[in-house]
Amino acid sequence: MIAVRNGSRARARLVALGAHVPERVVTNAEIETWVDTTDEWITTRTGIRERRFVAEDEAASDLGVVAAERILDEAGMAAADVDVLIVPTASPDHIFPSTAALVADRIGAHKAAAFDLNAGCTGFVYALAQACALIESGIGRNVLVVGAEALSRLMDPTDRSTCILFGDAAAGALLVAEEADAQGVTGFLGFELGADGSGGHDLVVPAGGSRQPLGAVDAPGDACIQMNGREVFRFATRVMVDSCTRMLEAVEMGIDEVDLLIAHQANSRIIDHAVPKLGIDPERVLNNLDRYGNTSSASIPLVLTEARDDGRLEPGHLMLLVAFGAGLTWGSTLVRYEPA
Repeated sequence: MIAVRNGSRARARLVALGAHVPERVVTNAEIETWVDTTDEWITTRTGIRERRFVAEDEAASDLGVVAAERILDEAGMAAADVDVLIVPTASPDHIFPSTAALVADRIGAHKAAAFDLNAGCTGFVYALAQACALIESGIGRNVLVVGAEALSRLMDPTDRSTCILFGDAAAGALLVAEEADAQGVTGFLGFELGADGSGGHDLVVPAGGSRQPLGAVDAPGDACIQMNGREVFRFATRVMVDSCTRMLEAVEMGIDEVDLLIAHQANSRIIDHAVPKLGIDPERVLNNLDRYGNTSSASIPLVLTEARDDGRLEPGHLMLLVAFGAGLTWGSTLVRYEPA
């Protein structure tokens, strides 16, 4: 599916960012004590040197609350003024209630509609599309999107193919309504989204749903992330380039008009593969994979928040965001950063 803005009455504007990571740092050296691997092996194959894990008494909502409050502080907005809170997550606190409802309650967003969205690691881009649609249809004016992940809770520490990859974090953005004729406001130019469920088995947590309830688990690993790394890598390298290309073609823009490319932080080799194919200057490609690993729905806004803080993301910058993940899903969007 591809959609381009067509001049609706209001447009969604991305005005604030925020993030939070847990305190515990898990280095490659620590993982060497779990499985047969080395720091060099992990670094050369993934680009990851360390990641963050939640404490024993923390869950995705705990991270999401802090990130949400930081986003609202950045915007100077009270939680009571949030109309909708969307939490993209692949590691919710519970099957239900939604993690979003828990976060909304704790931050004081008591008038907000709140729901979770699960599109795997593509969740943040999917949630931005949902937030944009809610604003531009007139349903809400202030929509908060907070990717919150505690993926370490779904990790098998004896599975070398997955335990080296994932980390925990929360990060997101605030979108607000702006009149369509406001000068200098471009908002979201469009979205390119897709899914291929035939590859669903390549990245899956088999147990915990109605297909295989936890009480019927055959092996402890069935309640953990399982991944066919070769197939996911092939999928990701293809769709990252294809989605970005289709997005740019749909709005008749060239890659040279993009200030920053921020891809889902899954594996440095995936990003390195896409950069020359897209023809973008590597200096305009942001990542923090080495310090946080794959934080799923939190990965893109975590990079954006850090880039804002260190001055690499500036007001007015046009960003190309692209993600891929379980489902299998993918998505990209072009959006200008327009802080309040």
